[in-house]
Order: sequence, then structure tokens, then C-alpha cells
Amino acid sequence: MTEPRRAVITGIGLVTAAGGDVASFWRTLLDGRSCAGPIRRFDVSGYPSRIAAEVSDADLDRTPLPPRWDGCGRLARLAAAAAARAVEDAGGAIACAPDRAGVSLATGISTWDHAEVIHACTGAARSRREEDVDLRAVAEGLRRDLRPDARARLTPGSIPVAIAADYGLTGPAMSVMTACAGGTQAIGDAARWIRSGRADTVIAGGADCEITPMGLASFCLLGALSRRNDDPAAASRPFDAGRDGFVLGEGAAVIVLEERAHALARGARIYAEVAGFGGAADAYRVTDPHPDGTGAVLAMTRAIADAGCTPDDIGYVNAHGTSTLANDRAETIALKRLFGGRAMRVPVSSTKSMIGHATVAAGAIEAVATALTLRDQIVHPTINHDTRDPECDLDYVPNVRRRTQVRWALSNSFAFGGQTAALVLRQHAG
Repeated sequence: MTEPRRAVITGIGLVTAAGGDVASFWRTLLDGRSCAGPIRRFDVSGYPSRIAAEVSDADLDRTPLPPRWDGCGRLARLAAAAAARAVEDAGGAIACAPDRAGVSLATGISTWDHAEVIHACTGAARSRREEDVDLRAVAEGLRRDLRPDARARLTPGSIPVAIAADYGLTGPAMSVMTACAGGTQAIGDAARWIRSGRADTVIAGGADCEITPMGLASFCLLGALSRRNDDPAAASRPFDAGRDGFVLGEGAAVIVLEERAHALARGARIYAEVAGFGGAADAYRVTDPHPDGTGAVLAMTRAIADAGCTPDDIGYVNAHGTSTLANDRAETIALKRLFGGRAMRVPVSSTKSMIGHATVAAGAIEAVATALTLRDQIVHPTINHDTRDPECDLDYVPNVRRRTQVRWALSNSFAFGGQTAALVLRQHAG
């Protein structure tokens, strides 16, 4: 009887506020160090939230990229650098036939500099009425204000194709646009490709950079961001009674997923197995999760069923854990519905407490943290968890890392529009 195909992680590439290599990233999380600070990239004096977890330009620029990336925006370079680091970590090359390798990547939309477009459009408005815009003036403004390299910048949908071209891959290529569930879904779909036989190797993950004037303004208008500007390190407080919103982050995480027998045959190092994926829509509101955690429960239940395990097998949850009032409450309810009487005994922690919310990239970054938990049998803490919230009463591994024994783990991601996604990762035991 033929053994079922399994998808394992053989390479990890990171560009995060916690560092651009696996060791420094993981050390930062285990030590419980916050990466949040004042935003330095542009003038934020007029914003109610003025803090974020920024990726250093030096870290982003240290990875040499092919000429096709010259002139591309920050989002594209984050994705390309993380992909290059993942391939290098997996052995330096994609070790299968080109038509058996693909790319599944979730990206944000901030490839373009909003100031270039907004300045031209507002300058062309003849009145306050939306329809009263001088389109010729818009065109002239864009020609004047766009940077000279604008045409060279890639749209989000073309980034996976450009990464495939870097490595000569002719298998499936897909861009995922499911907001903050995107990184998780991109990895889940990649695992499906491998398990179904569509590919033997997939470069998968997510990248985003919403730390821009438009991105910051958008989240401020939603009231989603912490205003703890005088103490950035303490601002992200998932599940804590004093939480007042999330800290914006950015970055990329890309993994090399490989069919297990193929990986073993070439002697690859294996971090963990992506054993199951589940997604759902909670059909509730655009900006709020269902208060009963309906979509979250569906996604987690489907991921567990896909993995062939049960809720009783799950020994750790990497939470979506944004530090907003509604999300943390709904996720807690969802976990109680999933685990029943075990809920209080399952360790749950939030990576966002240290590196902020990297939006579309968050799920991919957190999948990496979950894989490292399984590899090392250590759960990183949820920092800034000082005051118990009666409505958030699970074991959030407050402030100090913990040794554990865990074979199966969940990684959760929830997004605007009720898009929910969950991965089940399994410890690899040779």
C-alpha cells in the first residue's frame, strides 16, 4: 500500500522586527523581548497611534536579489528576501524538477506609495463632490509625482510569479489575498498541493508592510491600534485586561514545503510537518469577528479533521491574539468551544505581543513560531500579560517561556470579512 503524501518544512526564511534569521527570531520570542518602538520611517506627529514594530532596512537589504527586483517596492523586496533565505536554509536550491515546484504567497497591497497617488488625485479635485474630478489633472499629476522607478514595481499578484522566475519553477503559482488570514492560507494551500500530488516542493508564506501613511491612517480610523505611545514595549497586550488595540508590524516569512519522502531521500533537515489546514467565513461583519467565535471554531475543527487528529491531541495553540478587545474575547470563546473541559489546560500564546501584527504576513510568521515550538519543545510567552481579564481566562503562558511536551499544535489567523484559517502542525519524529 502506498504511503500517503505528507508536507514537511525543510527551509525557513524570515524578515521580521525580531530579526532576519531563525536563531535571532526565536531567541527574541523565547526571551519575551518587545520589538515595538516609535515609527521612524515618516512623520507620525499627527496620528493618534505613533508606534510600530519596524523591520530594519539593514536587515532587509543584506540579502542580494536578482536584477528583476531592482526598483521594486518594499513589499516585493520583503517577499523576495524571505524566499531567498528560505531556499538557502533548505539547502541552497529547489531540489526537484522545475515543473514539480510551485509558489503560494500571500501579499498585502502596499506595493505603491500612496502619497504618489493621493497627492495627484486630491490636487485634481474641483469640489468636494466625488464625481467632480478633473481626470486629465489626475493623469498629469501622476506623471509628475510618480517616482522614476514606478513602472518597475510589481503588483502583489505578480510577486509569486517573479519568485518562481528566480528559481526557474514552472509548477503552480498563486497569490493569496485573504487579508490577515493570507499567510496561513498560502501555507495550507501549498500543503494541499503536495499532499494531492500537484507538486513536490512549494515556496509558501506571506509578506506585508502596512507601516505607511495610508496603512497607519486606515487602522487608526478603525480604532484598532494601541495608543500607548509613551510605552511601546508594553503596548501589545493580548488577552490582558488593559489591552487597547494592536501594534502594527511588518515583515515576511517564507517556508520551503516538501513532500516528506522526497525530503528524507535527499537527507533534508525537517523542522515540522504541516499536517492539516482549515478555513471558513463567519458571515458576520467586515471588521468584527463573530462574538461566539463561529468562524474560528469552524476553521480549527476543519484543520484538525484534515490532519487526522482530534482536539484532545492538540498540545499548544499559537493564537491570532491581536490585543484588541473583540478579537481576544472571541478567540477565547472559540478555544473553549473547541477544547471543552481541556481548554484551561492547553497553553496558548501570542507572537504578536512581541513583533506586532504583521497583517497579511502574520500567519506565516506565526506558523514558523509554531514549527519551532514543536522542534524545541518550548512555548514562547505572551508578554505584557499582567492583569487577568475575566472574559479571557485561558493559559496564555504569561511573560515567561515554558518547557513542554507537544506533538500537535494549532496556528490561528483571523481576518476582516470573517475570513478565518488554521493550520495543524505535527512534530517530526524522523
